Amino acid sequence: MPPPAIIKPSDIDLTRVVADADAIRAVNPQRFEMEALTAIVLCDPVTKTIAGYKDVRPDEFWVRGHMPGNPLMPGVMMCEAAAQLCSYYLMTQKVFDADFVGLGGLEEVQFRQAVRPGDRLVLVAKLLRERRSIAQSSVQGFVGDAMAFEAIIKGVPLRKR
Repeated sequence: MPPPAIIKPSDIDLTRVVADADAIRAVNPQRFEMEALTAIVLCDPVTKTIAGYKDVRPDEFWVRGHMPGNPLMPGVMMCEAAAQLCSYYLMTQKVFDADFVGLGGLEEVQFRQAVRPGDRLVLVAKLLRERRSIAQSSVQGFVGDAMAFEAIIKGVPLRKR
């Protein structure tokens, strides 16, 4: 049985975009095929929560080969989207003095439902712990009201070379 939602998807106003693709690019370094977020729709420093979404398109780079005739969003791409959501939060809230945030680890990852082209993957995260060299967030991904995955994501501060 899935855990309680950090924030129920039905309680999120997905039409209230607080950061579009250009605003996300101003914070996160990923480009081209590795841009994994469509929009940020909530960023609350009081509750240390953030929500956004990824509109999964039929022309994504992985669709042709994962799985031919029955494409499924790879779990690693769901985790990447959630990591980028957490990175956006950590950078905009100045949790780290860093140029960007890298993925430092994943724990307790559970995939619960397939995500397919045409789906909107709603992502929610809550910052659990922050230290000088690592931050830990609980993340959940939903399609509709159904939880597609959950994980603990660790982010680490990085500097450009």
